[in-house]
Amino acid sequence: MAVGLLRRIARARLAGRMLRRLRRAGVTDARYLSRPFEVRFTAPGDSEPTILPLAPFLAGQRSLDDLIGELLRVPPVWGDAAPMLRPVLRGAAPGAPLSRPALPFLSEFVVVDQPDTMTYVTPAQSATWRSTPDRIFATARANLSGAVLHGSATTVRFVDDGNAYWTSHLLLPGWLQRLSEQVGGVPVAFAPERGTLLVTADGGPHLAALFAEAEALFLRSPHALSPMAYVSDENGCTVPYRNEKLQRTVRRAESLLAMREYAAQGLLLTLVDGWRTRAAWPRDEPVVLPEADEVLVGETVVPWAELVPHLTRTDEQPPRWTASGWPVSGDQVLE
Repeated sequence: MAVGLLRRIARARLAGRMLRRLRRAGVTDARYLSRPFEVRFTAPGDSEPTILPLAPFLAGQRSLDDLIGELLRVPPVWGDAAPMLRPVLRGAAPGAPLSRPALPFLSEFVVVDQPDTMTYVTPAQSATWRSTPDRIFATARANLSGAVLHGSATTVRFVDDGNAYWTSHLLLPGWLQRLSEQVGGVPVAFAPERGTLLVTADGGPHLAALFAEAEALFLRSPHALSPMAYVSDENGCTVPYRNEKLQRTVRRAESLLAMREYAAQGLLLTLVDGWRTRAAWPRDEPVVLPEADEVLVGETVVPWAELVPHLTRTDEQPPRWTASGWPVSGDQVLE
């Protein structure tokens, strides 16, 4: 009986050590399952969980320190890691990677790029390297090739082989502008999935078709990024594309991206007339709302601008809004 108790204590202590090491490495969802004697977690940047049997560690066959290094694949020394860093554009990412806002519903992350794996950098790794986040982001951007194209075409298609990080080039100031000669006008870019970047000229014959192509790729890809179009501003920074003649097309792309990113948080938007977004607030219930063009409050449709004074914005991204009181009396929004 005593032997069995000591064994359970030893197993629990080992699992506790493993959970603490994973959490310090930026893994937020690690949990211990006692019966199969394993830990399950999702490494930052992965979409599928990792199942880690603990028996080999209890028997002394493997080292926890070595394992964490193998699982997360991050060099412990800044000088070794720095040349491997690359910036990436992503929506919501599992775990707690180092990130900063980049574009609506998209953030800039940093990954360690190695031949057979790509691992997201975490704030904890920043501390290990004794390097500031700003330095990490700057180093990652500097490692991109900033590729220069030759020749011209009405539409330029970049398909990533896993090493080029084409969509990440949108994070480089001035890079998109430099494609103007290749496409014959102001470049408009689409990044519908992580491995595809499409660029054509504003006002060109293929712009409307590329909106449709980008939407189709975005909706069917397991690695969807954005159906929106992007251009460079006066400072060379990438910003959302605007066009009054294509207003509804542009707005539809924005709405589809919003719907995808909010759904990842469990917040639902629906599409109205193919381009406007609508959220729902059930009667007499506290609510967390995504930002929308309008809200169905009970049976009353309320424009977002009228509802905002009754909401409180949280610090989370994308923007979320909370409220506890019911804002509608009859068909009127309460003042």
